[in-house]
Amino acid sequence: MTALRLIVGLGNPGRDYARTRHNAGFWWIERCAEDLRIALKPEARYFGIAGRGNSAPGEVFLLQPQTFMNASGKSVAALARFYKIEPAQILVVHDELDLAPGVARLKMGGGHGGHNGLKDIAAQLGSRDFWRLRLGIGHPGEKSQVVNYVLNPPRPDELALIEDAISDGLRVLPDMLRGDFAVAMLKLHTQTK
Repeated sequence: MTALRLIVGLGNPGRDYARTRHNAGFWWIERCAEDLRIALKPEARYFGIAGRGNSAPGEVFLLQPQTFMNASGKSVAALARFYKIEPAQILVVHDELDLAPGVARLKMGGGHGGHNGLKDIAAQLGSRDFWRLRLGIGHPGEKSQVVNYVLNPPRPDELALIEDAISDGLRVLPDMLRGDFAVAMLKLHTQTK
């Protein structure tokens, strides 16, 4: 089992984007930092807001890239290279159009599904073999509406469901930190609501 060493939440920096669907990964990292009692602060050399702390298996880093979504890999690769963190030791938490609000799913590797943050991270790391925690935000129905959809806040009912998915993901955090992803997936994917 490979323990996690870096957890990345994806989003866009700045007040204009803070409450948009595309920032679900940032929301997750903020809750994770609270749970693990890790202070997040700007780190220019990693182009992001970062923190480090100790979990049961060892040291873990939290990161919110501040490069804007399409250049997320610049931030992730800077921190991963500095601390010699392998792709398999990285979890990227992001919004997912293909899942309904309230659904959280965990997977290793795969394509980017049109998500520019994932695309850039894979390019910068030279690998797609990192873990992803996908937080469902739903789909607007039309491809032409996707950009406007992800860059706007969810409706209150959707927000409540997204917050549920964030909580579900945090419940399996101890398993993920240990590298026990099979257990984490079983718990996360078989939950009954």
